Amino acid sequence: MSLKNRDPEVFNIVQSEEKREIETLNLIASENYTSSSVLEACGSVLTNKYAEGYPKKRYYGGCEFIDKAEELAIKRAKKLFGAEHINVQPHSGSQANIAVYFAMLKPGDTILGQILSSGGHLSHGSKVNFSGIIYNAISYESDYRTGRLNYDKIEKQALKYKPKMIICGTTAYPRIIDFQRFKEIADKVGAYLLADIAHIAGLIACKLHPNPVEFADFVTTTTHKTLRGPRGGMIMCKEKYAEAIDRAVFPGTQGGPLENIIIAKAVCFGEALSLKFIQYQKEILNNANILAENLKKLGFKLVSDGTDNHLILLDLRSLKITGDEAEEVLETAAIIVNKNNIPGDPKPPKIASGIRIGTPAITSRGMKQNEMEKIAQWISDCLRNKNDSKFIKSIGEEVRDLCKRFPVPGIE
Repeated sequence: MSLKNRDPEVFNIVQSEEKREIETLNLIASENYTSSSVLEACGSVLTNKYAEGYPKKRYYGGCEFIDKAEELAIKRAKKLFGAEHINVQPHSGSQANIAVYFAMLKPGDTILGQILSSGGHLSHGSKVNFSGIIYNAISYESDYRTGRLNYDKIEKQALKYKPKMIICGTTAYPRIIDFQRFKEIADKVGAYLLADIAHIAGLIACKLHPNPVEFADFVTTTTHKTLRGPRGGMIMCKEKYAEAIDRAVFPGTQGGPLENIIIAKAVCFGEALSLKFIQYQKEILNNANILAENLKKLGFKLVSDGTDNHLILLDLRSLKITGDEAEEVLETAAIIVNKNNIPGDPKPPKIASGIRIGTPAITSRGMKQNEMEKIAQWISDCLRNKNDSKFIKSIGEEVRDLCKRFPVPGIE
């Protein structure tokens, strides 16, 4: 019996979300649409299986095919990133970071990570997160004027505080990250280097952004975002850390792995090994650049004055509108973004002075230059006429008409 018949209440929620995804422009940089194959794998019978442990070393019987699934995911991930050791069991990017800290640090150890307002993640040392509660977290930030990382200043902080681990990689930084420079800094103070590439993993897999695997002791990532896989995490590391990392994931911080998600990770890694995926990543970059240039022409201030990757950060202070207000106005027009702090932001994260915009999801729908130009104009029109609800709703109708022409992958 179908979900519709068994539980119509849940079915209606799922259908409503499907309709929302189809009829709106998703510009959230950390989201994407999976293929139908990834969705199928997520809903497969592997959902049923407990498999605590690792291939050939399980605490449950009946894991013959589960082992093959996990081994396949690892094999494909190694082809993509060139890592010596990979653990595909983390449930999320934060879980991956937890495991690395748990493996290599003791409570109270000093870590140095990017502050939230400059694009860092909660798990990089935020005071409200486990990483800032358990560890002595020191933060570096982007230059307020340029919006870019100042590696000399970061080095001075490292020399002053002598962290045991340095974390690089961000959630809202539009420029190339110099992983080699971070490694030089880490080596000067004898720190481990953790590179969190959750946002840019797809670009790295396609050699469109420098790969930190060569330099960092540990590399963590999510498997959705630019990789277009299921929501999950992964850890890559040098072989010498393999045993410690595996122990930290299980039994250290997790129990049974989600094997349906792991087989879906294998699917997405297989898709990422294709020439089609490389072209897709190039189109993400092209769309981001076109969107950024058009927003600049329309008078918007972009943090760092542009982008090298999939995301754009808009500073809205000159428009006298907060990120929270902008998010709400744009959603009325069926344009989905998220409020976001900007470097040196005086406003708290729940309000923020900027919005973050990304191109992975709209690129997955097949949108290109003409659509980027329209989207930039719509954003401008909405934010400059924020009090004209009738006008904003009329733009929403135009947005929905555009969306009809570009099916959502996986739910066409």
